[in-house]
Amino acid sequence: MTIRIVVADDHPFILDALEQLFRGEADCELVARCINGVDALQAVETYQPDVLVLDVRMPQMDGIELLRRIHERQLPTKTVLLTASLDDARLLEAFRLGASGLVLKESAPRLLVQSVRQVANGEQSWNGQAIAGALRLVLQREQAVAAAASMLTPREVEVTKMVASGLRNKEIASRLDITEGTVKFHLHSIYEKLRIDGRYALMNYARDHGLV
Repeated sequence: MTIRIVVADDHPFILDALEQLFRGEADCELVARCINGVDALQAVETYQPDVLVLDVRMPQMDGIELLRRIHERQLPTKTVLLTASLDDARLLEAFRLGASGLVLKESAPRLLVQSVRQVANGEQSWNGQAIAGALRLVLQREQAVAAAASMLTPREVEVTKMVASGLRNKEIASRLDITEGTVKFHLHSIYEKLRIDGRYALMNYARDHGLV
């Protein structure tokens, strides 16, 4: 099976290297190369390639926004992100929006080709222990936040976050436009639901469960 590929990066020399890389692979066909996110989206819509190799930081439309458009339009193209670095929040967002793989630019070219083949075959490909570990931690933290939120009301989550940030009851009451007595009522309810004892324990809980 021939893998039809679109590559997108705003650095011409990287595009040249990617073109040379994939043209040297018998099972790969480069159908378009793009220097910005708008052109990349148009290429994906026009050619409907099997895989888009996408730089995260692109002019006119960055890689995350492009992923969002592809996701919204339910285009079948799989995406491998190519980046120098990616923070936890953007990594999780890329994962949510359907990115199937990620390769650091410092990685050996063979890893990118391998990733493209895996993704074209319907697999996930998050190369590198650091990336896989970061993704795991981000997903675990999100699950912990969801678990905490499922036990607490939205107002209780607000109060918990404010306690974790170091605010006292009077400050919380002022910010939420409620009485200190109501804050104490919420805290009592939170302590019971989370089965913890006191403010310090709540601060630790919030930190451990990504509510800070």
